[in-house]
Amino acid sequence: MKRLKIHITGAVQGVGFRPFVYNLAKRLNLNGYVTNDTHGVIIEIEGKEKNINQFLISLQTEKPPLAHIFSQEIEELPLKEFKDFEIKKSKSKGKKEVFILPDISTCEECLKEMNDPQNRRYRYPFINCTNCGPRFTIIEKLPYDRPNTTMKKFKMCPQCEKEYKDPQDRRFHAQPNACPVCGPHISLFTSDKEFISEKEKALKDTVKLLKEGKILAIKGVGGFHLVCDATNNKAIKTLRERKKRGEKPFAVMFKDINQIKEYADITDFEEAIIVSPEKPVVVVKSKNNTDLSKEVAPYLDRIGVFLPYSPLHHLLLNDFGKPLIMTSANLSDEPIVKDNEKAFEKLSIFTDYILVHNRDIKNRVDDSVVRIIDKKISFIRRSRGYAPLPVKLPFKLDKKVLAVGGHQKNTVAIGFDDKAFLSQHIGDLQTIDACKNFEEVIHSFFELYDFKPQIVVSDLHPRYYSTNWAKKFSNENNIPLIQIQHHYAHALSLMAENGIKDEPIFAVCWDGTGYGEDGNLWGGEFLIADYKGYERVCYFNYFKLIGGEKAIKEPRRVALSILFEIFGKDLPYIPTLKAFKEKEIDLFYKTWEKGLNSPLSSSAGRIFDAAASILNIRQILSYEGQSGMIMENFYNWNVKDYYPFEINDVINWEPIFREMINDNLDIETKISKFINTLAYIVIETYKKKGKGLKLGLSGGVFQNKPLIKKIIQLAEKEKITVLTHKKVPSNDGGLSLGQIIICAK
Repeated sequence: MKRLKIHITGAVQGVGFRPFVYNLAKRLNLNGYVTNDTHGVIIEIEGKEKNINQFLISLQTEKPPLAHIFSQEIEELPLKEFKDFEIKKSKSKGKKEVFILPDISTCEECLKEMNDPQNRRYRYPFINCTNCGPRFTIIEKLPYDRPNTTMKKFKMCPQCEKEYKDPQDRRFHAQPNACPVCGPHISLFTSDKEFISEKEKALKDTVKLLKEGKILAIKGVGGFHLVCDATNNKAIKTLRERKKRGEKPFAVMFKDINQIKEYADITDFEEAIIVSPEKPVVVVKSKNNTDLSKEVAPYLDRIGVFLPYSPLHHLLLNDFGKPLIMTSANLSDEPIVKDNEKAFEKLSIFTDYILVHNRDIKNRVDDSVVRIIDKKISFIRRSRGYAPLPVKLPFKLDKKVLAVGGHQKNTVAIGFDDKAFLSQHIGDLQTIDACKNFEEVIHSFFELYDFKPQIVVSDLHPRYYSTNWAKKFSNENNIPLIQIQHHYAHALSLMAENGIKDEPIFAVCWDGTGYGEDGNLWGGEFLIADYKGYERVCYFNYFKLIGGEKAIKEPRRVALSILFEIFGKDLPYIPTLKAFKEKEIDLFYKTWEKGLNSPLSSSAGRIFDAAASILNIRQILSYEGQSGMIMENFYNWNVKDYYPFEINDVINWEPIFREMINDNLDIETKISKFINTLAYIVIETYKKKGKGLKLGLSGGVFQNKPLIKKIIQLAEKEKITVLTHKKVPSNDGGLSLGQIIICAK
């Protein structure tokens, strides 16, 4: 006979772990108990040694599909002679280290019940069980028990309560457990808050309105979506006009994987990610000649596709039959709307009708967006389905750290021990509401984990809201502030998620803008970096951004500056010049010459913009990164040639643009040569400045699929090890991870 105490940490709450342990112990004739605490799960088990050994093996091999064991501590204790095995009430005191699970898409068993006319949850939009349903979006505090969630206001009916209390039932301690008798329900209103219908009638009315070409705001799991028929040009144009969305692509939800295959060419790996429990938006190649509106993703040969991940989505898509636009419901640069009253206040200008439900959302969460590059997942946005699961660090932090990220695509993170918990996507900190949401997310993490930071880390940029908030927080709480250079944070983020410990790497960090230590705008950086510091060994030669921030939205200004640098006033007559009036060019030359409101930049993102202007792809952008995204359409893998370039202490871009302007080739070949050139620049600079080190690629520019694939292809020929992002975005959404890890060494 033997008695063990087992302490398990990880994603082990809200996944059916306790009933699994209970049934396993019963099967093996073992006595004791299992309980949740603020660290994870505690098990005391007593019985024959042979059965206990089998129990320990089965904990790992038979655990519930959503459970993820991070660590397991085992202690042998004197026999206690337990009489039975029981599930004890959760312990709520102590240091909170439990992994809060992301929201999980509806499981097959629940879908089967929802579509069964004989089942009591037939067509119920909030069906869930221990293996699926909302988690992070409804939790208010730990431990994850119903009274600590927004489901606490719904008293379970006798049938639901019986399931909830039965360890052998699939809904044992499923905290959002509910049915049509006792749970949440949907209600449909006009945009000016006139009640129309509720429950099943509201669902039927919603489908009818969508078929009529109406635009609806529909409350989902982590917030509201703006929804309309993805095959209706007029509806999508109206949505773009109302939302002032420009040409930015919309995500499209399809009823099943077969319907996606009618509209897109997808690889097996892309299919695996699309159908995964996380159900992210996956950017894939679109097919020609379908009835999908060209307004979904103007000028792009790709679309963001995803599958229903809540019962309400499944019902809507099955009843509607065709694909639906599902885009975050918010004003430009503001957070996704999550509350019913705010929906009527803020979304009525976009929508004809609003479908709400009465289950409150505690933590707003946008959809995650990914693409597959070189058979690996590459995050554009890490949010629903993934956040707030932690990233394991290569070593332990000595102190508790708060990292506040950057300005665009903001995420924040808290770090303790060997874990970094990254927040959901917060977005650009451009508006009062966005900044307020940023603060709410930070305080939500503090409350959930009883977290009091001992260090706060921010970007160097003096005008970032996150930087100034961190300075104020540091002063008010008398804790140290560390400010870290933007591109070094990119490099550290890459090192942390790839498990790099003590070796330096050669980090190529390319993006749109990052504040440099010399006060200029960096963005085309080659760093030798380790956890103690970095050396900037090379970068793109500086050029002036005429008009400062305006140049970020107008590739023509970047191109004009580069043309002035190369040709002075004697400019070649190319598409860039046609985008200006003659008087404007004279005025901009004087501005450029005197350096008035024309900060210096080394940005690879702006180099892309300059090429886009010169090649007449885009003179003014509708959204960030548009030029590079459109250029991807034209890339031809059969083109092997590239433009000349010079590498010294800086990369001289002048030969690239001189030859590009003189080239009489077609647009496809020119763009392919340009992207090839950037790939060769990476490899050749590495051979000159970083040979023998691992080559790391970080920053938003490395979301360009042809570029990163070309670099990997060239690196393989040279036997160079390449590190890329697979757990966090390469864009600024990954900065907070890099800021956390700086405190480890």
